[in-house]
Amino acid sequence: MKTIAYDTIVDTVAQLCIKANTDLDQSVVDAFQSSLENEESSVGKEILAKLIQNAKIAETEKVAMCQDTGAAVVFIDMGQDVKIEGGALKDAITEGVRQGYDKGYLRKSMCHPFTRKNTGDNTPAIVHTNIVPGDNLKISVAPKGGGSENMSTLKMLTPAQGKQGVIDFVVESVDKAGPNPCPPLVVGVGIGGNFERCAYLAKKALLKPLDSENGDAELKEMEAEIQERINKLGIGPQGFGGRTTALRVLIEMEPCHIASFPVAVNINCHAARHAEAVL
Repeated sequence: MKTIAYDTIVDTVAQLCIKANTDLDQSVVDAFQSSLENEESSVGKEILAKLIQNAKIAETEKVAMCQDTGAAVVFIDMGQDVKIEGGALKDAITEGVRQGYDKGYLRKSMCHPFTRKNTGDNTPAIVHTNIVPGDNLKISVAPKGGGSENMSTLKMLTPAQGKQGVIDFVVESVDKAGPNPCPPLVVGVGIGGNFERCAYLAKKALLKPLDSENGDAELKEMEAEIQERINKLGIGPQGFGGRTTALRVLIEMEPCHIASFPVAVNINCHAARHAEAVL
């Protein structure tokens, strides 16, 4: 049994909130560079070059890469042989978010749904906890901006629509979103489970590095086909036209009920932010 102190979790979450908002994953920067080399639109090339420059400034000066520093989405993989000492896990995450957004001078965006009164500290965090074997605690922080989240969709397809129905739905969702989610995009797709599970899978897919490879050959092929079709839409960087609308499509899939076929599309803007640590 491993014991992890409450304060250690608080400090780790705070650091991850800052890191995720200032240090863009290298696979995303590499995707910008690759897209810059292949983009045919002169405006698209200029925007991609600016995104690369923006990422460098954010990392060097430790400032947020985007003014929307997102809702704090936190994924926890907690080993069944871990004990938290000094307080509750969720309280530690909440305090970590509170401190991280304060210390990092990150915008606080969480508010009451009706009055729109800001909570003042970007809490509550949105926490997904998974109990796994072992004695490690893995914490992944993925700040999610409102503009791209607003363009995300979920649909209960009929089983008869099959794989082609999924492909068409994802492409249609990106097409309808247009320039609103700040392309170039990372598109997370969740297939299966049930109503809420497929949305979780779509968001979890966004944690993957853009240079990762789907271990399922069928899903790998689907990702490539969807990305190709999306990039033929002509939306382009920031919606000004071009071939770079999606940097990557990432799919997670699980079994579903025989009468259901749930599919979710969680769209992420070009600031595909996440940072993780293992305690």
